[in-house]
Amino acid sequence: MGQLKGNLPDNTSMFHIVLFEPEIPGNTGNIIRLAANTGSRLHLIKPLGFSLDEKSVRRSGLDYHELAEVVVHENFSAARETLPAANWYAFTTRAARVYSQAVFKPGDALLFGPESRGLPADILEAFDADHRLKLPMQAESRSLNLSNAVSVAVYEAWRQSGFLQIPMF
Repeated sequence: MGQLKGNLPDNTSMFHIVLFEPEIPGNTGNIIRLAANTGSRLHLIKPLGFSLDEKSVRRSGLDYHELAEVVVHENFSAARETLPAANWYAFTTRAARVYSQAVFKPGDALLFGPESRGLPADILEAFDADHRLKLPMQAESRSLNLSNAVSVAVYEAWRQSGFLQIPMF
């Protein structure tokens, strides 16, 4: 997937979008576009449900990678170690706090779970109630599409930052 960069300073991106074990390449492709257009950095935590080799990237619609920075991490701990100073938020349907109640700042890390199951309990336990957020939905609804949920959260965080522009990498 082009050049994957890691361990860059937090101030080179607006927000850190972190996908825990993403499964659907089309969603990740949409999120790459989102990262590129909002000045955010995308972090993918293995295992991935798709390949990042050049042929697979093109076939899966993940072809926006020249414009966005994507970092791949072996596991959740490695991702946390890469962004130790970031204020982390976990997005889950099991949260009590609505995403718009959080006060986001540039450099924050926004964590989302895999499409089929969301974030596992052991990962959610690493976050206090103030750092577990949900997007409101109708009571009968199960969940939003991952790329839609990430878009809502990132744009709210960016709005709170006055749509500040940070130079691209």
